[in-house]
Parts: sequence; structure tokens; C-alpha cells
Amino acid sequence: MKTDLASALHWQQHEPALDAGLAPVLLLHGFASSTALNWDATGWVRDLTAAGRRVLTIDLLGHGESHAPLETDAYAPSRLRAAILEALALAGARPREAGDPASGVDLVGYSLGSRLVWELTAERPDLINRAVLGGMSGEDPLADFDLDAADRFLADASAIAHESTASLMTLMQLAPGANTPALLRLVAAIKQERFEPGASVPSRPLLFVTGDRDVLATGTTQLAALAADTETLWLPARSHTNAVSSRVFKQAAIEFLGR
Repeated sequence: MKTDLASALHWQQHEPALDAGLAPVLLLHGFASSTALNWDATGWVRDLTAAGRRVLTIDLLGHGESHAPLETDAYAPSRLRAAILEALALAGARPREAGDPASGVDLVGYSLGSRLVWELTAERPDLINRAVLGGMSGEDPLADFDLDAADRFLADASAIAHESTASLMTLMQLAPGANTPALLRLVAAIKQERFEPGASVPSRPLLFVTGDRDVLATGTTQLAALAADTETLWLPARSHTNAVSSRVFKQAAIEFLGR
């Protein structure tokens, strides 16, 4: 029996002290992270609610407080997106309406979350107003992850020759509370459903934000060139692990989403 993914996802609403009457903002975290690590600890929820925005946060499957199903198919990006859309509907998000600034929803993603944001924005232009894509790669590093090498490493600490796989394994090992078996099931699902940015391109306004020392988020310029309405912000001296905490990143996103 397939897992009911919408109920397996842990999602929350964060209300602003003073509602600005604008559309809600959905935050989607990165691989081996969580709402707590990506968005709470770095001040995103605090700053967005202070700006009058209602914020929705979701822990992806196998992350944070969400469930970690045993079947690999549950982690397929297409199934994750369907579950996210169901959660948005339950939270009261509704399609965009001309002249109604509270309609639709704005999206902010980081790393893996940005891949999902790109695809959601392309699939649902009737629902999405604007989207911010942080630490996003045009060549998904998870798709080329060496699962066999990872299994050997976990079994007997064998060295991993594939540089990207070694970096991602280190990320998993260091991430607080990481569920490594669930993360590897997610990797396996992504390898079966690879990211193809040119297959479906968002038509809504996009802001790309990338650290200039981020070796995992490659192809920002090429991704931005695919869409018609894009802006790009480079963060000096920021890497994949610390770009999300940048105050410049948060301020630029809040300004962009508030237009």
C-alpha cells in the first residue's frame, strides 16, 4: 500500500504579528536539512513574519519531523510535489486572482527545495506568484550520486572516490538528526526521476541566489537564461552550506516577493 504522503509530511503555518494582506510564502529546505535548520535557525521565518507574511514550512520526507517511508517510490520528486500541493490546499492557498494581492502563493527553495520550486512553478503558474531559488544546480548532484560507494562507506568506511558523493555523504554524516537510510532512498528515487530543467520552464518571475563559492550549485546563469523573467544575485564569499544564512539573501528575497 502506498504511503499517504500529504499526511506523512510535517507542515506548519507561522502567522505574522501584523498581516500585510499578501500571499503566503512557502519555504522548502535542502537535502539533509529541515525547516528547523534551513529556515528557523537562520532567521527566515522570523524575518518573513516580521514583514507581514504568513509563512508555510514543510519538512520533506525523511527529513526533520516528517515520516520516513520504507518504499523508495514515496520519495519520487513528482510524488513529493503532489503532496506539497495538497498541503498548500489544506493551508488555504488559492489560485492567483488579478487585483487580489493575498491570492496565490510565493515560493522560496534552497538546494533540493529549489528543484522542487522550479518544477512546481512550471506546473502551476495559476497558483504561484513569484519564486526564489537559492543554491540551485542545473545538474542535480544527487542524480549522479554513487549509491554503491555510499553503501561500502557505511559498511566498512571505504573511501569514496567520487568527489560529489563524498561531499554529500559528509553532509549527511554531519547533519543533526539526519536519517541516512531515508536520505539514500530519496537519492535512489531522484536517480530514477532526474531533473530536466529545459523540459518545463517556469513562466512566473524568478530570483536566483547563489554563493560565489558554491561548488554544488552550478549552472545558475544557464538556468536563468531558460526563463523569461529572472534576476540573479551572487553572494560574495558564501558556499552551499552558509549561503542560506546570508542577511543579504533574506532581504533580497523579501523585497523581490513583496513587489
